[in-house]
Amino acid sequence: MARAEGAGAATALASSSGLVLLTLSSAQFLMTLDSSVMNVSIATVAADVGTTVTGIQTAITLYTLVMASLMITGGRIGQIIGRKRAFGIGCVVYGLGSFTTALSPNLLVLMIGWSLLEGIGAALIMPAIVALVASNFEQAERPRAYGLVAASGAIAVAVGPLIGGLLTTYASWRWVFAGEVLIVAVILALTRRVTDIPPQPARLDLVGTALSALGLGLVVLGVLRGGSWGFVVPKPDAPSWLGLSAVVWLVLTGGAVLRGFLAWEQRQLDRGQAALIDPAMLQIRLLRGGLTSFFFQYLLQAGLFFTVPLFLSVALGLSAVATGVRIMPLSITLLIAAVGIPHFFPHASPRRVVRIGFLLLLAGIVSLMALLEYGAGPEVVTWPLLLAGLGIGALASQLGSVTVSAVPDEQSGEVGGLQNTVTNLGASIGTALAGAVLISGLTSSFLAGVQDNPAIPQDLSSQAEVDLAGGAPFLSDEALSDALDEAGITGDVADQVMKENEESRIDGLRVALAVLALLAVVALPLTRGIPTRQPGAAGAARPE
Repeated sequence: MARAEGAGAATALASSSGLVLLTLSSAQFLMTLDSSVMNVSIATVAADVGTTVTGIQTAITLYTLVMASLMITGGRIGQIIGRKRAFGIGCVVYGLGSFTTALSPNLLVLMIGWSLLEGIGAALIMPAIVALVASNFEQAERPRAYGLVAASGAIAVAVGPLIGGLLTTYASWRWVFAGEVLIVAVILALTRRVTDIPPQPARLDLVGTALSALGLGLVVLGVLRGGSWGFVVPKPDAPSWLGLSAVVWLVLTGGAVLRGFLAWEQRQLDRGQAALIDPAMLQIRLLRGGLTSFFFQYLLQAGLFFTVPLFLSVALGLSAVATGVRIMPLSITLLIAAVGIPHFFPHASPRRVVRIGFLLLLAGIVSLMALLEYGAGPEVVTWPLLLAGLGIGALASQLGSVTVSAVPDEQSGEVGGLQNTVTNLGASIGTALAGAVLISGLTSSFLAGVQDNPAIPQDLSSQAEVDLAGGAPFLSDEALSDALDEAGITGDVADQVMKENEESRIDGLRVALAVLALLAVVALPLTRGIPTRQPGAAGAARPE
């Protein structure tokens, strides 16, 4: 009888843990979905709310800025009022934002709902997710739990274009946000199973909040504008000062403000007053190693998710639905690795797994770069994405537990804020850098091609050099054909320009992938801060 009761209790506990994991994974999926689901629907959304593609891109940029700027503050609020309560409040705010967005008649309302309310909600939810995993799972269970939560976010990036494409094509993009309201309601209903450690009643550091938001906002804004303004050398008509792009000054100013933020936080602690974070945490080797690896994971992941859909949807002309299907192999192997590694290799060295993850990502990027060539079809992305998915899944299975195990559980909210700040910054840099390098490579290749092509008149190639001084656009064959018709360029000359554009698109993609591969190599030696033993194992490194 006692044995039966014990088995029943174990089953109930496992069921409760499963519901907690489903709740937190669903929230992570939802937070990430917004960033990818609308990329394939930008033109449709712009037409529906009476704005331009640039207007929608501004809304996306503002969403990223709000979310990244408030992550550290969101983590601290969770400590003060309780992570579970912050999670619930964040869900309500996010749900209101999704509801507002679904009904938005114009760009202003769209930005209030999507960029502002959803951004604030995400800043409360995402740090709380990290802390709630720590408070609901023992250390031995955390690698699997963090792996599943991180995998759900990465899968959202992969399936987002498929979901967005299906709903936009066969219904309306508004159903994406209406569906999010329903998912938020289900998540809120499930949160009663989630347990939390007691909050730490304290005052919110308002000066620190302002400094962290300003500093992070300036850095992220600079990175996001890098593609259109130029990272160092300003593009034509882009803002500049002393011969340098405004991007340089935004990032430097943001960095200086963040240094001031850390100095202010240390001053607050020295005086025994409220602070958002303890700067001494950044001196912990395990935490620095985990955050650094998180940064590079999201940088490489975002760069890959930027280049592959461009190849499939623009270069090959695949629909949003077909593009999403072609990216699915990555989601499959990502989930297999994120769940399988903690299950089958629970005592594996985190450092070894992380290094293998980066090596698999590198292999996927390099193989894709080698397979991309003029005339290649969509099938060339399958094996590279399978490798990349295994790599991202391997990283996801370890890094969450590494960062949280570096500090006591009561500081997990602070770690959640730092972790999500770093991942957002990495994703922003990955997308902006891949885009800037791609356009630069495409422009150089296209201009060289038209200048060396005897079938293209010299005056046309000279005019192209002037017109494309700020960078050649990544155009589909249909868009370029329409542009050539409007310019009165037809016949063999138009065919040759189209051919040069097709080849230059591939060149640009390969250059962008080459830079990502180089950054994957850079990430490998920076994994030395990752521990060699699983958190909680005998002899495992303790927070320094």
